[in-house]
Amino acid sequence: MSVNNFVDLDTPAAAALGVPARPGRVFVLPLVVFALFALVPLLAMQGPQSFILALVTRIMILALAAMSLDLLIGYGAMISFGHAAFVGLGAYSVAILSSHGINDGFIQLGVALAVSFLFALFTGAISLRTKGVYFIMITLAFGQMLYFLGTSLAAYGGDDGLTLASRSTLFGSKILKNDIVLYYVVFGFLLGAYLLLRGIVASRFGRVLRGIRENPVRMEAIGFAPYRYQLTAYVIAGMIAGVSGCLLANQTEFVSPAFTTWQRSGDLIFVIVLGGLGSLHGAIIGAAVFSLLADILSHYTEHWALIFGPILILVVLYARGGIGGLLGSKP
Repeated sequence: MSVNNFVDLDTPAAAALGVPARPGRVFVLPLVVFALFALVPLLAMQGPQSFILALVTRIMILALAAMSLDLLIGYGAMISFGHAAFVGLGAYSVAILSSHGINDGFIQLGVALAVSFLFALFTGAISLRTKGVYFIMITLAFGQMLYFLGTSLAAYGGDDGLTLASRSTLFGSKILKNDIVLYYVVFGFLLGAYLLLRGIVASRFGRVLRGIRENPVRMEAIGFAPYRYQLTAYVIAGMIAGVSGCLLANQTEFVSPAFTTWQRSGDLIFVIVLGGLGSLHGAIIGAAVFSLLADILSHYTEHWALIFGPILILVVLYARGGIGGLLGSKP
């Protein structure tokens, strides 16, 4: 008798056993989101182009970091309060290499990926031996350790941060000085990361990860090792966040220990809750809404977070699946 007779086809456990899921309809929302991003430079010509490009570039970088965190929280139930540390690692990889005359973007990206990989492997191997609030606190502790390390690096600006002499070069060319080129580079990384994470989530690995989120004991009982899957997801998420840090350093041409604070990690959590947990394009939508609200509200008051907080609470209480759910998109 087939395993299909015993297992609900829509559960993560069924997917982990290799039972094919019921076919679902294709959602157009991600296509619309990326199409809009692709057209922004053309639309920006009708207004203050430099401001619009800078704002949307920042949104896409935030979305890249948020998607990586959504892999942990939305699909793996691993609530990390130190995820911004990886953004800081990526940013400082660019800044430190640049200060020593190494401006090649590919070298900087390679170093950022390597450093993020090692930090994620080390911290994840320790953090994932804990659960619940203990996991939250230990990731927070690692993030704060990196923050204080950044403030102690007097040779690289310390608490004041470090200004980059120039943006990264590609094959010796300073093409990234052009804001439109940088915009499409960021867009390319965002699209690539989305497709990569979508593939991971839809793969057997992703189905096992969701099964571990629902019931780790049951998944271990049927032969899967939760620790290895969770650590792999943690490392992948950390490396993608490191890439966002590289892009952020080039966009702002400045790095600071503030990039690694727990408040930045909290912002990332707000973003994915706002957009919808367990929805990659929801993380992108959440990043856009968060950034636009922060920009608009900050024009009226420096205490804009007091207004944003109740908005987030209303979304959590009344919008099942976040803003992505309101727009009719399944996670």
